[in-house]
Amino acid sequence: MADYREMWSQLGLDLELHDQLCAALPPLFEGAFLHQKDRPSGMDYFNMVIAEVHGLRIKELVDHKRNGGFVAGSFCVYVPEELVMALGGVMVGLCAGSQFWVPEGEKVLPRNLCPLIKAALGAKLSKTCPYFQSVDLVIAENTCDGKKKAWEEMGRLVPTHVMDLPNRKSPEGLALWRAEVRRLVSRLEELSGRKLTYDSLLSAIDKVEAKRQALRELYETRKADPVPISGIDALVASQIAFYDDPDRFTAMTAQLAQECAQRVQGGIGVFPKGTKRILLTGSPIVVPNWKVHHVIETTGAVVVVEENCTGTRYFTGSVDRSPRDLDGLLDALADRYIRDINCACFSPNDGRADDVVRLAREYKVDGVVDVTLSFCSTYQVEQGSLQRRMKAEGIPFLALETDYAPGDEGQMRTRIEAFLESL
Repeated sequence: MADYREMWSQLGLDLELHDQLCAALPPLFEGAFLHQKDRPSGMDYFNMVIAEVHGLRIKELVDHKRNGGFVAGSFCVYVPEELVMALGGVMVGLCAGSQFWVPEGEKVLPRNLCPLIKAALGAKLSKTCPYFQSVDLVIAENTCDGKKKAWEEMGRLVPTHVMDLPNRKSPEGLALWRAEVRRLVSRLEELSGRKLTYDSLLSAIDKVEAKRQALRELYETRKADPVPISGIDALVASQIAFYDDPDRFTAMTAQLAQECAQRVQGGIGVFPKGTKRILLTGSPIVVPNWKVHHVIETTGAVVVVEENCTGTRYFTGSVDRSPRDLDGLLDALADRYIRDINCACFSPNDGRADDVVRLAREYKVDGVVDVTLSFCSTYQVEQGSLQRRMKAEGIPFLALETDYAPGDEGQMRTRIEAFLESL
């Protein structure tokens, strides 16, 4: 990685602490990824993006702001990135996936809270996440009670806009969400000094749709046996979708998907044909949290699909482009997010179980592993109903709970080995 210290200093990073974080990432990545054999050559690009995670992309964000643009950060697939893009901004996913940030977050949040939330606050408080230091606005959402209250603390540190999601997928809930989308438009117009237009929104919708389509094509190749790409490699590609340049990401992911399709035609896989196939569902898996995939795929199975926010939920469904006026297009945009994404924040949430069953059939999985982060109450409570549905469908099911701290890999490996033996 090039020398970015002057840029980091200008962004206000704590350079000493940030050096510690940067020193920890390469061995973590090497241990999780570089032991793999016969990886697709297209993964070289994604390796580079991780290596430059706090460098090249941050420089691009700084340059974008110097040229009159703005940067918004988010934590959730419900935040419509199309609106940010349409008003001349760049949206990036914010740091929230490492134990490194949890202790700092616990200075203002209770210990018995989801590690993702604690890491998010800790990343900002410690001044070690250059994405946080680059954003002009954090666009947050109230998808759980922990987040809802944590955003009050976040608002003390950085300008924060909170989107209010409904609790139910109902006509009333949709009306609330449509109003929230318009409220975000007003905030972004104020920030950017621009007015949203039909043409700018349609162009942004097309650009985001192209990115999602590239991911769909990549995931489609994972239905093959042998699978042409490991689950952990597909995961990192999906994670990078949240912060990479969208045009470049689309091109490189489409190229990777094409390579994987060719590998399928040639019967080339990264695991032997007949390897046990796992669907992973549950809490979001944020960079650099690769623990569960690594354990599963070094225990004799392969993750072939993820039903979570860093998996299929990110690219499921499309925005209806038929409306010919701005109001209609905004409604269509809002509808796609509520209609197609089945988060545990909704009650009831039968759509998520339906998605898991559908994907289990499509990807011909041998079992479902439901991974919840500690104190992620919405997903933990939903685990019971999901397990009952999988039993009714005849799909083997394993429930795991973990956090960002190292030390539980051995116990997790033992449980996964036993699960695989039972299949």
